[in-house]
Parts: sequence; structure tokens; C-alpha cells
Amino acid sequence: MDRLGLKAVQIACGDPHHASWDEGEAMPKAALAAGFVMTGTMLGFPGEDYTTPATIEKTGGFGDPSTRKERLARLDWALERTKQLGLADMMLHAGYLPEPSDPSRKSFLDTLADAATRAKTKGITLAFETGQETADLLHQTLKDLACDNLRINFDPANMLLYDKGDPIRAVEILGPYIRSVHVKDAFRPTQAGDWGSEVPLGEGEVGMEKFIKALVKAGYRGALCIEREVGDQPGRFADIEKGIAVLKKIKAGISLS
Repeated sequence: MDRLGLKAVQIACGDPHHASWDEGEAMPKAALAAGFVMTGTMLGFPGEDYTTPATIEKTGGFGDPSTRKERLARLDWALERTKQLGLADMMLHAGYLPEPSDPSRKSFLDTLADAATRAKTKGITLAFETGQETADLLHQTLKDLACDNLRINFDPANMLLYDKGDPIRAVEILGPYIRSVHVKDAFRPTQAGDWGSEVPLGEGEVGMEKFIKALVKAGYRGALCIEREVGDQPGRFADIEKGIAVLKKIKAGISLS
């Protein structure tokens, strides 16, 4: 963070069953002493398989009824960890949302409502990350749930990686619900059923200037958290440095009034 000149970060919860921190149970104390600004926590679940879009559709979030009880328990743990960090926001993938005509939709939405209730008792907002559904379906789902502590962690590249629509139009549809943002770039898949390709910021199909302007128009004024998931650590570091330069140039030409 110091080398990059950054101060804000989303931080992984550090689930000991999935993606633990070396600090273990001492992680909150270490993070609070580190001096950076944490905007919220991020939660993933054991067993999520991102090998292909098809495997994550089967294993992601709360989609599989057989894992919901276990994952709600992991959610409870993560909510407590979020409180220990002094934070009030947690981001996660909800799972592939069923269409309104799908008979499995009710039980899925009941689970999401349960998750929202658990978070609300802790004073925490849950932000579902975009990408695994169209903006229209996510918007309709949030309207159907009508939970005031359910919001969106908007990732424009995920809309392309999953081939779920235009990220700029998605901001226009979902704007009032956007609570946090991942800044990432990508190309759509060239073949149905495959992943798209993540690329350094400014080199993909998102259209970063249009994206940032759409966020501003939608009223978003929060952190822009650069996410780079591809490559080795030195390569990711270099790509994030380039991404910072891209964002600074774009922001310099935008009025926030």
C-alpha cells in the first residue's frame, strides 16, 4: 500500500476454512494497527470453484441448497469478523440468481433475506458483487427483497467476464444501489461457456472514462478499489501502478459537482 501510494482497501475476512491470514485470530488487531483505511470486508466460501462459469454456477454463493446452512454459518463468522475490524460493509457473491419464472427462486431469495437479517442485527450492509447475472435481474431481485441493508459491490469487468451485459448500462440501472466499486477491465469471452479475459486497467472493453463518468452521474463518491486477479505478484503490482495512473488521468478531467 505504501509503495503504491494508496490508503484505502477492501480486506478479505480471512476465513480459516477458506483463505486464512497468517495472523489467524490476531488478524483484526494487526489490520487495525496497519494504518490503512479499510472500506469493508470481502467474503468467499469454501468449495467455490471458478474453473469455468458452469462450475461456479453450481458452487457459488448460496446457489446450492445443500450448502446454504453451512454458508450462513460462515456468514455469521464473517459478520463478527467485520465488526471486530470496526467496519459496516461486507461484500460477497450471492450466487447465480434464478429468473423470476424459476421455481427455485423463492427459496434462494428466502436465503438472501435471511442473510440480510443476520447482517442487519450486526449493523452491517451486505453488498452483492455484480457479474453472475444481468443488471436487470439483479435490480429486480433487490426490489423483490426490499431489504434496506442489501446493496451492490459493482465490478464492471465481471459483467464482461461472465458476458452478462454492458457495464455502463448496468451502472445506469443499478446506480442507487451501488455501495462499493471494484475497478477492473476485461474482454468478453470469444466462445460461449468460456471465461472472458481480464486485462490491465484501460486495456479492455469496459471503457474506463465512460465508466467513471457513469458512476459520478449516478451519485457514487466512494472508493475505487483496483482489483487485479491475473498473473504473479510482481506483474499484478505493475498493473495496479498503471491502473492508478489511468484513474488519476480520468479523475483529473471530471467534475464532481
